[in-house]
Amino acid sequence: MDAKEKELVLKAMQGNQMAYRMLYQIHEKSVRGRVSGYFQWKADADDVVLETFQKAFAALGSFDTEREFRPWLLTIATRTALDHLESIQRESQKKEGILHKTDSSEGNAPLTDFTPEEEIINDEMHERLMGYIDELPSLYKDVMIKYMIEELEYEEIARELGLELNTVRTRIRRGKEHLSKMMLRGEEE
Repeated sequence: MDAKEKELVLKAMQGNQMAYRMLYQIHEKSVRGRVSGYFQWKADADDVVLETFQKAFAALGSFDTEREFRPWLLTIATRTALDHLESIQRESQKKEGILHKTDSSEGNAPLTDFTPEEEIINDEMHERLMGYIDELPSLYKDVMIKYMIEELEYEEIARELGLELNTVRTRIRRGKEHLSKMMLRGEEE
């Protein structure tokens, strides 16, 4: 980290608002570049960019100033994007369930049709995610498939795999960490 950026980080750690703004201005583009590929809508990327900086600034006290700031920030961005994607998928699944119930009771066509471009983007994201999950150590792979693909709740995963609930939570957290590292490597290549 260069001296100017280190000075900004140290000032921000002391609550200097101008330092926060400067760090935001310096790194906003790279954070946006990191997360925008995960989302179909610009609004989702905007939300994740803001949430990334909120999380980073809230955790700034634990940042090691001997390390580089940008990779630390981009790791937070990737994890935030993955969490946001999961919430979108869960919400989408809930909506599809409601629409499916409505469709079957009224005999209407489904309202969730995607454009061909959206389907290609969704397929590519799904394919990329499946590739990363497939590369996970076997300890995390089954749990992450149940969690991210089948979208089961923690309790259901624990029951199906015969694991303790805390074990499931830990493996999902560590699985997310592995995925985020793989995604970071994938974007650097």
